[in-house]
Amino acid sequence: MEQNSAGFQLLEGERLDDLVRGGLKIIQSPSAFCFSMDAVLLANFVTVKKGDRIVDLGTGTGVIPLLLSTREEIDEIIGLEIQADSCDRAGRSVRGNKLEHLVEIIQGDIREADAILGHGRFDLVISNPPYLPVGRGERNKTGEIAVARHEVLCDLHDVVRASARLVKYGGRVAVVHRPERLTDVIVEMHKYRLKPRRLRVVYPGPGKKPNMVLIEAQFGGNPELKIEEPFFVYNEDGSYTEDLWNVYYPGRPYHPQTGK
Repeated sequence: MEQNSAGFQLLEGERLDDLVRGGLKIIQSPSAFCFSMDAVLLANFVTVKKGDRIVDLGTGTGVIPLLLSTREEIDEIIGLEIQADSCDRAGRSVRGNKLEHLVEIIQGDIREADAILGHGRFDLVISNPPYLPVGRGERNKTGEIAVARHEVLCDLHDVVRASARLVKYGGRVAVVHRPERLTDVIVEMHKYRLKPRRLRVVYPGPGKKPNMVLIEAQFGGNPELKIEEPFFVYNEDGSYTEDLWNVYYPGRPYHPQTGK
């Protein structure tokens, strides 16, 4: 059953969430895959320049294209997603936010991305890929969640290879992944002439092991790698750090008592 919520077409079981910037909202289904902090941090981390043409591989809910639409004067953002239901949901979010002039959601396989979108067309390729190889970790029951979290339909090699084929010479490729797979990410990037230039490690809190790495590479050239300051999500008392607050609530006064 379809409902209209302030211009957004919602299906039964779906909800409309506020992205807390530019009045943007996103349609999500709790029974499918909902975006996580990883995608928000990646969208905040990447270098975006005026006039960029951007593609998000495995866009899922479309959260990264929506968030990037608020940065700089971008020419084009494409979200590529293989799952039909996710594509439909992301497309309705784009239309509900009236961003059809800027953001396009396309259904397609990452492994065929350059055939679908064109070789060397993009200034920035971004991806929040599935983290877990098939057989490692507990397998999620629902199809959408399994595909988003496990390398069921594509693996790290597929994502990096597709990124290198899509990006222009001198362009940028950015991904978020787990720290234990950082070596795999760098090795795969090296195979395709993607030189890591920025790296930031994310920690849940002081004294905790890192649980994410954000990495941005350049296609071609020989840039130096910059290791940025570590990013902490929570303070010792469980409240949000100022860094996280500024990512989620840009422009709002910092209230450290608001946390988990």
